[in-house]
Amino acid sequence: MTAAAQTLARFATDLTFDRIPAEVIERARTCMTDTIAAATFGAGLPWSKIIIGYAERNSAPGNSLILGTRSRVRAPFACLANGALAHAFEMDSLCHPSVNVHPGASLAVPGLAVAQGRSKSGRDLLTAFVAGYEVMYRIGDAARGSGEKIGFHAPGLHGVFGGAVVVGKLFGLDAQSMANALGIAGSLCSGLLEFSKSGGGMVKRLHLGRAAEGGFMAAILARDGFTGPAAVFEGRFGFLNTFCRDTDPARLTRALGEEWHSLKTMIKRYACHITAHIPVTAALDLQAEHHFAGNDVASISVAGSDKMVSHHNIPEPQDLAMAQYSTPFCVALALHRDPLDPRSFSEESLNDPAVRTLARNVKIELRQGAPGDHALVSHVVLRLKDGREFTREQREFPGMPSRPLSRDELFDKFLKLTAPRDRAKAERLFAQLTEAEKVADFSALDFAL
Repeated sequence: MTAAAQTLARFATDLTFDRIPAEVIERARTCMTDTIAAATFGAGLPWSKIIIGYAERNSAPGNSLILGTRSRVRAPFACLANGALAHAFEMDSLCHPSVNVHPGASLAVPGLAVAQGRSKSGRDLLTAFVAGYEVMYRIGDAARGSGEKIGFHAPGLHGVFGGAVVVGKLFGLDAQSMANALGIAGSLCSGLLEFSKSGGGMVKRLHLGRAAEGGFMAAILARDGFTGPAAVFEGRFGFLNTFCRDTDPARLTRALGEEWHSLKTMIKRYACHITAHIPVTAALDLQAEHHFAGNDVASISVAGSDKMVSHHNIPEPQDLAMAQYSTPFCVALALHRDPLDPRSFSEESLNDPAVRTLARNVKIELRQGAPGDHALVSHVVLRLKDGREFTREQREFPGMPSRPLSRDELFDKFLKLTAPRDRAKAERLFAQLTEAEKVADFSALDFAL
């Protein structure tokens, strides 16, 4: 029987731009554009500056830009830094139905690092991105979210495989070398969820940087003849049997080249974990409809997924990263401040008595009977101090595949994240990125806003 890594590798190496449907290319462009804005914003954050400093001190001069800075470093250090920057403030993309991946930080970041150093075209980069997405999604799908149930931060596990495919594709690896890259990547998975329980949330940002860096390493080692286990996914001591439980290996290659999972990309509008987006949207819609202030709210009940209950029910977060991971805090903040502005998620907000008081009065419980592909669906009951009560069953938020952001909404987010940098340069870069397939040489684009 052919190992899944061989099948995935053959798909990735054979994929050409002309075989990819136009709507898939559009989603890939959107995701890459969004990622560059998220990383540019992330560069200004305190924890990001530590990682940037590490990359600048330890890398020789190179061709790959650390986004949001003027520093050019070697590609593996750019992968580490930019992956962490893209994930630095909960603004980077993911997918729905969720398989616990962050495609922008995992795929666009290493792709850009290589494209800048090797003068790759937009068509090259988009093709590599889609190849990596289709492989990475299927790995996450086969894992069935089980890695997080035992304490791993799954994007740090899955992302390294996607990054390896993107880099391998841009370097022109053959199918056997690509399979070796996947085999090597299996020994570079990392990321624990303990930050959600005992603090130290800066480490969450690092997980996607390490995934991008690990993907680069795996591909380059494979290019140079290094080998990895053939049954890296389904083997007795492979990824699915070691990092996960209750898996479905058949999903690794199901409908490969026929069903395009890249269409499932979600773009965030709020700087918080995706689990909070549905109840935040519900609370904002109720506030707009009934015209009440945050201080008018007595309590809120949110019935959501089992993961919301087990991982995101954090009524008193200890630090900002934990706050962004906390559904009660994010819902409370949304009713007191503008959640569309990432700067609303701040130390000031974390210590705001009004926000913290309301967060303690947000009750999280399990929603019974939610369909498996709508795990984000939430039932929200909001009670005011004057006795009025409002209810909403929320199934969507702006940015989901079923409700994608318009070009204007994406542009608005791009400008918010790149402000207060040079707006004219930001507008020009946005226009170029949203027509990325027309770019002949990605190294010629000016990302230093």
